[in-house]
Order: sequence, then C-alpha cells, then structure tokens
Amino acid sequence: MKSAVETLNPTRVRLTVEVPFEELKDSLDAAYKKINQQVTVPGFRKGKIPARVIDQRFGRGAVLEEAVNDALPKLYQSAVEEGELNPLGQPEVDITDLKDNELLAFTAEVDIRPEIEIPDYSGIEVEVDAVEVSDEEVDKAVEQLRERFASTSVVERAAAEGDVVKVDLEAKVDGEVLEDGVAQGVDYTIGSGELLDGIDDAVTGLEAGGTATFTSELKGGSAAGSEAEVSVKVESVSARELPELDDDFAQMASEFDTIGELREDSRKRLGQQKKYEQATEAQEKVLDALLALCDVPVPDKLLEEEVSTRKHNLINHQLGQMGLDLATYLQMQDKTEEDFDAELKEQAEKGIRTQFVLDELVSTEKLNVSQEELTEHLMRRAQSSGMSPDQFAQAVVEGGQVPMLVGEVARGKALAHVVEAVTVTDTNGETVDLDDEDETAETVDAESGSEDAPAEASEGSSEEAAEASGESSEKPAKSED
Repeated sequence: MKSAVETLNPTRVRLTVEVPFEELKDSLDAAYKKINQQVTVPGFRKGKIPARVIDQRFGRGAVLEEAVNDALPKLYQSAVEEGELNPLGQPEVDITDLKDNELLAFTAEVDIRPEIEIPDYSGIEVEVDAVEVSDEEVDKAVEQLRERFASTSVVERAAAEGDVVKVDLEAKVDGEVLEDGVAQGVDYTIGSGELLDGIDDAVTGLEAGGTATFTSELKGGSAAGSEAEVSVKVESVSARELPELDDDFAQMASEFDTIGELREDSRKRLGQQKKYEQATEAQEKVLDALLALCDVPVPDKLLEEEVSTRKHNLINHQLGQMGLDLATYLQMQDKTEEDFDAELKEQAEKGIRTQFVLDELVSTEKLNVSQEELTEHLMRRAQSSGMSPDQFAQAVVEGGQVPMLVGEVARGKALAHVVEAVTVTDTNGETVDLDDEDETAETVDAESGSEDAPAEASEGSSEEAAEASGESSEKPAKSED
C-alpha cells in the first residue's frame, strides 16, 4: 500500500491511498463467505457456493463492494498511522479507482489536531482578589445561621414584611386556569423574593382569609414567560422570631460554647471559601493569558459539531428540566437568537482551543494520571452528578468514557503546572501561593456543613478549571481515542 498526505489547511488533510489488489485477498475471501451465508442457489448447500457461481449469479461488482467496505477502515487506519496523524472525527472517503485484479485507490479528507507550539509562559502575570474577610461579612454569615433557627407562631393581624404567610395560588393566562397553575398551602416569607414578582405587595396588609389579585410574568411551567393573572388567598399569618445572638444560641446552633468562638469559626470558613475562589480566579486568568499566547486554529467542522452539541444540551436538558423553551429563555435573558448563537460559538471555540493547548502541555510535560487521582476525580464527578460513586463508575465504564475522565484529570494537572510557573499577585500586591489550592477547596467542602457552602467546593481541584472556563464536550479527545 502507498499513501501520501496533502495538507489542505492547518487542521485538515487529504490522504491519497493506492492498494495493490493482492492486499484485498482477505477482504475478498470474507466477502464471498458473507454472501455465501446470505443467499441460496439451487444445487448447492448453503455456505458451499463456489466463488465463480456467486460472480455469475450476483455479479462480481457486489463482491467487490462488500470487500472494499470491509477493507477501507483498516486501510484508512494504516494510512493514518503511516502519516503519523491525529485525526478528529470521521473521514470523508472517495473511491477514485477500482480495477478488478489490479488496484484500489481512494482519498480520505479528515480534520486533524493542529500542531501547537507552546511558547514560554513563565512571564505570565495575573492579579486576583485578595483574601480579606470583613466584619460585615461575618455578621451576614452569622445572621444567615440565625435565620435558619428562627421560630414562627401564628398571629391574628395583617401580614407584614418578614412574616411567613401560608397561601393558596391560582394562575390564569388569557382567562384560562393553567393545569400547573394551582398551588395550595404554600409557605412564603414576605420580602424573600422566592415566589412570583408582585406577591409581596399583594399579601402585605392581608389577614387570614384575605384575598388579592396581581399580574406577574411566570418564570417556569407550561406558560413560562407569559403574563398571568394570579389570585392569592392568605390562609394564615405567622410571625418569625429570631433567637438572641448570645452564648446560648452558639451552643444550640454549633459545637461552640460562646458567640465569639462561633464568629471566629465563621470568619475562618469565609476565608477558606475566598481562598478557593481566589485559586479558581487565578486558574481562569492564567488560562486566558496562556491561550492569548498560543496560535490555535480550530477545525470548522469540529466547531460546528461542538456548537450543535452545546445548543442541544442546553435546550433539551437544562432548559427542558426547567420547563422552558429557547424562545422563553432568550426573552428572560434579553438576548436575540443571533446574540445567543454568537456567545455559544465563542464559548465552544474557547473550549476547543483550551483542550488542544492543555493536551499539548500534557504531552510535552509528560504528565501522567495515577489511579488515585482518577479515583478522586471520579468521586467528585459522581457527587456533582447526584449519583453514587459505584453508579457513576459503572456508567463511565459502560459508556467507554474512562479515557475522557483521564483526559480531564491530565488537563487539570497541565493547567496547575502552568499556574505554578507564573506570577500571581493579589490586589494588595502580595504574591499568592496556590500550592495548597486543592487542600483549601477540600477543607471548605469538608468543614462547611451548611447549605451556604459554595457549590464549587464539591469539585475540589484544578482539573475542573478548564471545563469551567468553557472547555469543549470532549469530542476531540473521544475522536482521537
């Protein structure tokens, strides 16, 4: 077999392959055997039909077609290996010549990973927010804890801000009651903003048994985005009573004996959270700076597929779970579809460039992923997906996604490698040490013990930073594998 590679552009090549006919012998034999099992010829037992009879009855062309279809994938792969290419996606194959007993020739156009030169990045300098916790932030954290221990008692008076009202709701659009527009016995804290716009004004001043009507734009459900006429009836009014901020409260709400110790612990937690946020900010800014230094061409077809995948996932999964369609979502975001498509394309392109650059760093820096690192990453991904580690691991193995997870961890290590080599300072001019960023994140997660802990803390380490900044949907890595 002879093959040649023609570079069409930095991300696409054309392979030209010529195959002597004798190299198709195995595929021809397999073609005759397959046809033998599929057809019946009077006078011959099934599977025992001579090749010449198959040629006469069904045509030599049918045999050649079957043989070529069997041989092409193997011939293409051999040409790829000979050309030392890293293809992305499936090739576009065109058979240019097929002469029986002489020659098979074909071309295959395919996108490839571009060759990327990683420049010296040690001169990168980024600035991040300093880790500072104010007294006001501590006050807010303690007040949120205090709110969680508030008690309520029914009162015989008009509802006011801060009260908890139990209400019945009915929403109409164009005079018709929505199937999912009726709710009874809903507890709502006036002023919290957790229900419909306009409900605060409607229920304030009402006593138990009082009713009101207001208009509001529905945020979810079957009529999301529509203006609805909402009827509300107050079943009861309850006043909220907050505990005193004293040592008794500290002992009730925590493991500490004094309110001073509780406040100090809150300050420590806030500092750990800000340290994690600082590390994430540093990773994102370093990645942006690194990408700005690199010339990374993106294959057009790969970009189209990535944009399509992201759009599909948003519409059919994220928005679908919220009961929204794209038009309603765009209306809520005050965006046109053109704006949305442009942003999606920008994110997808950055994701692909990120993956290419970090994969190149993994290769040049010879970074390996240990079983322990892979297991830790799998545990974090399982936690964020809402699955048990065993369920997530089984789904990953059955879906053939282990190489994808290995790639995620390796790219995270590559980014961490760059962050360690550059200069990161905070807004106070102090050099930031990010060596313990993983430990900091895990500490935030392990010690938080409350709903106020950042969701990102569950991710825990730098291998997610590239994904958070817009990394692609792993198509390049999967295609290469």
